[in-house]
Formats: sequence, structure tokens, C-alpha cells
Amino acid sequence: MMAAAAASLRRVGAWQQRQQQQRRGALERLFGARACIAQLSKWRWYLITSRGLHSTAYDPNEKTFEKLLIANRGEIACRVIKTCKKMGIKTVAIHSDVDSSAVHVKMADEAVCVGPAPTSKSYLNMDAIMEAIKKTRAQAVHPGYGFLSENKEFSGRLASEGVAFIGPDMHAIQAMGDKIESKLLAKNAKVNTIPGFDGVVKDADEAVRIAREIGYPVMIKASAGGGGKGMRIAWDDEETREGFRFSSQEAASSFGDDRLLIEKFIDNPRHIEIQVLADKHGNALWLNERECSIQRRNQKVIEEAPSTFLDPETRRAMGEQAVALAKAVKYSSAGTVEFLIDSRKNFFFLEMNTRLQVEHPITECITGLDLVQEMIRVAKGYPLRHKQADIPINGWAVECRVYAEDPYKSFGLPSIGRLSQYKEPLHVPNVRVDSGIQQGSEISIYYDPMISKLITYGSNRAEALQRMEEALDNYVIRGVAHNIALLREVIIHPRFVQGDINTKFLPDVYPDGFKGHTLKDSEKRELLVTAASLYVFERLRSQRFLGTPRVSVVPPDANNWELSIQLGETTHSVVASSQGSTFLVDVDGIKLSVTGEWNLASALLSVNVNGVQRTIQCLSRDAGGNLSIQFLGTVYKLRILTKLAAELSKHMPEKVVEDTSSILRSPMPGAVVAVSVKPGDMVAEGQEVCVIEAMKMQNSLVAAKTGKVKAVHCKAGETVGEGDELVELE
Repeated sequence: MMAAAAASLRRVGAWQQRQQQQRRGALERLFGARACIAQLSKWRWYLITSRGLHSTAYDPNEKTFEKLLIANRGEIACRVIKTCKKMGIKTVAIHSDVDSSAVHVKMADEAVCVGPAPTSKSYLNMDAIMEAIKKTRAQAVHPGYGFLSENKEFSGRLASEGVAFIGPDMHAIQAMGDKIESKLLAKNAKVNTIPGFDGVVKDADEAVRIAREIGYPVMIKASAGGGGKGMRIAWDDEETREGFRFSSQEAASSFGDDRLLIEKFIDNPRHIEIQVLADKHGNALWLNERECSIQRRNQKVIEEAPSTFLDPETRRAMGEQAVALAKAVKYSSAGTVEFLIDSRKNFFFLEMNTRLQVEHPITECITGLDLVQEMIRVAKGYPLRHKQADIPINGWAVECRVYAEDPYKSFGLPSIGRLSQYKEPLHVPNVRVDSGIQQGSEISIYYDPMISKLITYGSNRAEALQRMEEALDNYVIRGVAHNIALLREVIIHPRFVQGDINTKFLPDVYPDGFKGHTLKDSEKRELLVTAASLYVFERLRSQRFLGTPRVSVVPPDANNWELSIQLGETTHSVVASSQGSTFLVDVDGIKLSVTGEWNLASALLSVNVNGVQRTIQCLSRDAGGNLSIQFLGTVYKLRILTKLAAELSKHMPEKVVEDTSSILRSPMPGAVVAVSVKPGDMVAEGQEVCVIEAMKMQNSLVAAKTGKVKAVHCKAGETVGEGDELVELE
């Protein structure tokens, strides 16, 4: 048997080597080489492969499809292309006109433009996608997640053309994709369900009546939706009416289906989901759980596998119910059954996503399976290669969703712009990054603001979290706002470290909104002495030109630099001296030693303060002594002046702060959906004046005070930027 296994390994290795030579350079950036072992139940050979923190074997003799089209974009399209390349399948990318230079387009063997930027005219344009399939003669379509991934009509059209859909059949999509029907099926399959109204809510008045019957609070959500879109929590009649309006609009925009349902909202639950995998031969497995409780606006932010909360008995019970539901609808492919679980470990069926889930990489890390490969095999008709007893929990994996968002605004309002500098932390051990962007990529208002999924793996949870902390510190993103500060704060928070989490973690821990990292006294000193060392190093460097001393306004033989550093509202007296690459800094009477690689052209700077190693990023600096430093995930603005300059600056006039109470500005870039006022109208404080949609999420903007509308500077259908003036009050 060992000889046969070795022969199989040699054959697969030779085939993979040929495939690797054909890959484009972009793949080298996306997948690293890390050793893992995968066990296959049919052939039982071992193969060291990885680069993506999951390992598996790709059999060149197992024929699937010659050409596959990915009906998606961004990181998930790149993720699918990666596995197709390993399996020897040619790939076709579709794209909108603004995505013509996107990474997934460059990675694919072929690419077809399917329309302009709006999703309804491109990635949701079934006619254009079907035409692309015919044009390229693709034999199969992988829908990724979102867009058409759970659209029964799309699946049906593919079937009528003889094109394989990499996912479940139309019946399962209809049954499970519709939250109303899926809840009824779950009850019949003896799956625990949440109390609620088992039907379609017709209008806002009926929504209020149903909510009263169920009892507040209630969850209003799109029947055909997912990903947190089209979901609102209502605590009274007014919020129910408002939630019905926004949820139906978001559902129509995101899924082309504005039907809503209402169910009891379980306060302070955990959100835990079970990954299932089933084939067309009646076999089904559960691949353990994923903890997805860290959310904002009902969208997941941080996930981990396994969960700290589940014991083996609860895990098994949830897994068996998930498989029972899958078998009840003759499910075949990868899918996810989501549950809410209370403090007593009572769990309730939430929904089933009939597609590959965003957070699937952490399941791959702890099981060693490639879920995309398994989906392709199932779609071709192959039986599963594994039994339930073969599915392990090896180690711990954590995923952070890195978004182009400002975390200081409602835990994350979208940011747009061009990535002027971008470097993924792939040099950190046990790190995987699933992304679909590169330096120079544009983050636009048309699509989800996700930059990447950052995944770390460890033999235990502490190791995985430590790797994540290091990876976040080493992640370089310039040109757009991002949520790394929030992600880093969450993973080091004592409650999170202890596993004491629920879906209200963010508002509970940050009731006044996220403010960034609060520096301890020792951390503040580290930041101050690091900033002082950077300042002195730059001034010393400016005294030399091509290695030769030149005339400087600062005496080159100055031994001590007396500085004044302003951090926030506090000013600190600092004295720094240089000894080669080491600086001795006295801050507020405490002396510290700072050493580092002082390469100001590098995006990352490694510094050591009295034996404590830190990775920082100097985001900006100017001749006026202003520095922006990313330290412990948060960006701090400092102003460094010499003692004389600080004394003179006291005589400079202060800038008058603008009174913004009379001006409503857009908090994010987006499209104006509705304007509720006109010049001359009286508005009350808190009254809605307009609605902005960004990345398919609608946001109601309200008046900051009571007054008369002086001017309206926007209208429905217009695109606005962050900070644009929308409405002015007298």
C-alpha cells in the first residue's frame, strides 16, 4: 500500500508541477507555500501542498469539466479560479466595464464584459451571462456567493442549456433560498426553529400587526436574501414601519425580490453555522461549525472555527439536524445551515445558504478540504470521498473581513478610492489572504467594500489570534479608509479572548461607537519615543546628501534634541539623542532605548523599545512636524516641534471650527435614493431628510436640529461623495 501511495504521489506531483508552470504571476501573490497533510478516504494517499492553509489532493485522472465560467467578481472569483487551475480546468471571468482590469479578469484564461457598472446591468444580467456562456462554450458555472448564487431562475436556465451549475439543483435553491419555505421544511425535518410568521408580509400595516402578535422585538428580513442585506430589528411599531420600507427596498436592489418575513428576535444570541456537504447519491456530511457572532449591521466581521462555546454533544446535535435538513430537500453541494444559539445552548434554525459561504476558508483550514473542489466534483456526479468519521478538527482558524470602511462611523461606513499602496502580510507564518485586488485597484461605490479575507491558523486558539494580531500589524493598505483598527481591537479584547461574545458584542463593548485603541501609559511612551526617533532620524538624514554632509539649519553636532510632542490634547517634553541606529529618549522623566530599521521608504517599520518589538507604519509626515503613525492598529496623529518652535507656535491664531449643525453632509460616498424635504420645509431634530445607498445598504440621514430648510443640494439618483453638502438649514 505504501508503494502504491508513493506512486500516486509522484504522478500527482508531476502533474501539479506542470500546472504550476502555467499559472500566472498573480497566483504567486495570492497563495503561499505551507505544508499540510490531507487524507483521502478513497485512495488514502498523502500530499503536501498548500499555500492557502488548506490541503487536499487533485487527481489529474479524475475528469470534471474542461471550461468553467465564474459568474462573480473579486476575491471569490479569484478563489474559484485558484482551484480550477489546480484541477486543470480552464476558466472564464465575467466583468463589468469598470472591472475590466480587475485581478480576477487577469487570472482567468478568458474574460467577457457583461455590461456597465451597476449590478443589475452586469453581474445580475442573466441574458448577458448566458450569452457569455454560449460564446465561450463553458460547460459549467460557479456562481460564488451573492449575485445569482441563489437564484433558481438562473439555475434553471443553465439546466435547460445543458450547462452544469456548481451548486444545488433548482428545487433545493427554491426550497432553502426562500426563508419562508425553508422554515416550514425545517419544521417538518424536526429542526429547531424560531417562532414567527410563516408567510409573506404584504405591507407595513400587516407588518405592524404581525409584530404585535409575535411580540417585540422582531426581525424583519428579506425572504430571498442573505449577507445581512434587507434585515432590520424593530422594537416598536414605528421601527417596524421604517424597517419594512428599508428592508423591502434593499431586498429588491440586492436580490430582485422584495418579499419579507417577520420572526421573533432572540436577544443576545450567538450566531453559529454548520457547513454541510452532500452529493447526488444521498451522502451528506457536516464539516463542523463556524462561530460568526461578531457582526455589525447583521453582517459578519470576524469568524472562527471551531467555536469556543460548543461542546461535542451540542456540535453533534447541530450537525445532525443540519444534515437532516439537507437530506430532506435532496441537497447536493456545499451549503451552510445557520443557527442562533442562546446562553443555555438551545439552538434555533435561522436559514440555509445554498452556496459557498464567505467564511468557508476557516473550515478548509481545520478540515484540510478544498470546498470549491468538492463542489465541482459533486456537480460532475462523483460521490463524496469522505465519511463523517473522517472529518477532523485540526487546530484553530480565525478570519477577519478587511473592509474599505471607516470603523469610526457606525462601526464601518464605506470608503472609496484607489489603493495607492497595498501589501498583504503573507510573510507572516500561517497566514492566508483571499483577495481580489492589488495595488492600484479601485474601490468603487457599486460593489461590496471588502478588500480581503485575512485568515490565520494555529494549533490552538491563542496561537491563531496571536498570528492574526501580527498579520494585522503587517497589513499595508493606503488610499482608502479600512477597518484594521477595529479588527485588531476586537481580537485582543478580554471578552473576545475569553470567548464571551454574542451578536451584540460591538454595541455592548463600544456603546458610544468605536474610538480606536486606548493607549496604556507604557504604550503611550512607546509611541512617543518611536515618533521622536523617527523625527530625529529624518533630520539627521536631511543633513547628508549622497553620503556627504551638507549645510543644515540644525547643527550637525547636536547631541540632545529637545522636543515638544503633541498627542491628542496633551503635550509632552521629550529629549532624544542618537547613537547610530539606536536612540535614547527621555519622555516625561522616563528614559527608553529605541532601535529599529529606520528605512523611511519602507511601508513597515520594525522597532524595539526597551525589548518590546513592534511593527508600525508611518503613514505621513511633513516639514511642519506632523506625523501619522499606525501603532497597535490605530492611526495616531502627532505634532513634533523643537522646543523653540513650540514656544513660537503659541502665538499663531487658531482655526475657527465650522458650525455643522445647520449643514447635513454625506457621511460616505453613495447614491441618493430619496430626498424627503424641499426648501422652506420645517424639520424636527432627528427627522429623516434623505436616504443614501452605498454598497447596496441604505442609510437614513436625519436633521441634527429643528429648523427651516434653506437649500437642498442633491436629488434622487445623483452620486455624492463623502463630505458633500446635501441639505442646509437656516
